[in-house]
Amino acid sequence: MITVSNLSLRFGKRVLFEDVNLKFTPGNCYGIIGANGAGKSTFLKIISGEVDPTTGSVSFTPGERMSVLKQNHYEFDEFPVIETVMMGNQELYKIMKEKDAIYMKEDFTDADGERAGELESLFAEMDGWNAESNAATLLSNLGIKEDLHYKQLKELDGNEKVRVLLAQALFGNPDILILDEPTNDLDIHTISWLEDFLASYEATVLVVSHDRHFLDAVCTHIVDIDFGKMTIYTGNYSFWYESSQLALKQRNRPK
Repeated sequence: MITVSNLSLRFGKRVLFEDVNLKFTPGNCYGIIGANGAGKSTFLKIISGEVDPTTGSVSFTPGERMSVLKQNHYEFDEFPVIETVMMGNQELYKIMKEKDAIYMKEDFTDADGERAGELESLFAEMDGWNAESNAATLLSNLGIKEDLHYKQLKELDGNEKVRVLLAQALFGNPDILILDEPTNDLDIHTISWLEDFLASYEATVLVVSHDRHFLDAVCTHIVDIDFGKMTIYTGNYSFWYESSQLALKQRNRPK
């Protein structure tokens, strides 16, 4: 669960949002909507820790793992595609690399053996033996063919990189998933797969998207950023839109 308490963000005299108090709970997908410049992407960056709020705080259920769709398409250029995906679970990836480094040592000590045993146990607990095949399945589902899985990321084109970074975000079933414009550069078939994936996902998902059909397919709630305030509505985008239009008509009705 994510708890947002008394959150505000100001740039000089400009107030992006003020006194935001929200809770995001597991099993729900929250679509963040608002006019251009309202602060949708900035709000996601506050949640992920990339941007500090002016006041207030964001807290999480202890032990929950968060994954964020990366926007820098060059960050992992020097890594193989399959490894880039597995980096989505940083803890598992670190265990994997430390384990491999120990086994490559020429002067393998008793202490190394003990540490390797500890790492092997952690690796097994985290389903590490299936990590590579799980990453490959994600890549294939997102339209990245097997012959690209072991190439360096820099060898892929822009559309393919987007899909790899999306696979990285989804890898290992994170407890909290932060997605900013996840359907950019995806074809209809891949968007449909992502809709199905998120519709049955049991974690907490926050998504910004201009694709209204996508928001309709995946969202259980809509968070509307309007005039510096944030309000959560139950239902998908169409339900929110119809409700807001009805409320607007009622407000404008002659007294």
